[in-house]
Amino acid sequence: MTRLKTRLLSLAIVCLVAPLAAAQVAVHAGKVYTMAGAPIEDGIVVIQDGKISAIGRADQIAVPEGYKVLEAEVVTPGLVDAHSTVGLAGIFNYDHDQDQLESSSPIQPELRAIDAYNADEALIDWIRSFGVTTVHAGHAPGELISGQTLIAKTHGDTVSDAVIVDSKAIATTLTTDAHKTGGKSPGTRGKAVAMLREQLIKAREYADKKQKAAEDEEKDPPPRDLRLEALGKVLAGEMPLLVTVDRARDIASALRLAEEFDIPIWLDGACEAYLLIDDIKAAGVPVIVHPPMQRAFRERENLSFETPAKLVHAGIPVALQSGYESYVPKTRVVLFEAALAAANGLTFEEALRTITIDAAKILGIDDRVGSLEVGKDGDVALYDGDPFEYTSHCIGCIIEGKVVSDIKR
Repeated sequence: MTRLKTRLLSLAIVCLVAPLAAAQVAVHAGKVYTMAGAPIEDGIVVIQDGKISAIGRADQIAVPEGYKVLEAEVVTPGLVDAHSTVGLAGIFNYDHDQDQLESSSPIQPELRAIDAYNADEALIDWIRSFGVTTVHAGHAPGELISGQTLIAKTHGDTVSDAVIVDSKAIATTLTTDAHKTGGKSPGTRGKAVAMLREQLIKAREYADKKQKAAEDEEKDPPPRDLRLEALGKVLAGEMPLLVTVDRARDIASALRLAEEFDIPIWLDGACEAYLLIDDIKAAGVPVIVHPPMQRAFRERENLSFETPAKLVHAGIPVALQSGYESYVPKTRVVLFEAALAAANGLTFEEALRTITIDAAKILGIDDRVGSLEVGKDGDVALYDGDPFEYTSHCIGCIIEGKVVSDIKR
């Protein structure tokens, strides 16, 4: 029996015995990509009580007695999907599992993804089986302001079990996907930006009135407004605007708004970002690039497989995403998207960073996930070969020390 077959059999036996056991676990791999330094040949990752307790070469790390040891050819940190709609968009494509977009109003920053997220959604199982352990998910592009996003692990019986950040960003759309017809607003780019600006001004005035009322007992506070409260967090720098844009002129509009109101933004999609590299870099804005294999039509007709590489090599913070598809299976898989980026200008490790540590840094969760380091969450993806090679498979996924997937994908 070959070494690989022996390892796969070992993994299968372990998972059959206790696939979701909370017992302590270690992973032994031919190569461990920590994303915190050079890869470790013949490496060991030890996970205790859900956290990484040791990592290093097999001849330097002693696995404590009684630990279950999983085997793989290649190990990486659990993958981080920097923007998705899984958990709101369901796999069956029926009305009952499609909560990713509320179309009754163009302005709805008060909507919270956590109130619609389904931790038991089959799409979450699907992406987890490829090594995705963390998702930044929320309302889909399609309304000027479609709602708040969240960050969750791809394992948990309930939303409370899965979610690690309940409100992370406010999703905004400046593409024509948010434009209305029949005389409704916004119907043009100018109107869309004007409406967004108007809401930010109202939110600033609302925050000022609340502050004055807090300082002067004789002043009554303004009536509570959930929309303006949410946007107030953006103005205070507590939450970024996740701005879906593709055309260069829309990217430029997003950058102007960020400068005008001194607010944090993340560019999302950004198909024509390669035309404004200097402007994006000067603004210090990260880019969550569209899935490279996204269909190139309408606003996205000028997308390029080389955009991630051009942005990374210019020194711009970049992460990849699965995005949102309006047809089954409703989502892409960041593992495959990063593989395509690696074939079009990024090195293997640069591409892997866009779905691990760099994605975690943009999302502000790199203290927990994105790299394999002592003290971080025990989130690990196991592969039987090069993760970006189409003949390789994900053979296991661990989240906080629990083996949550043993399907060979």
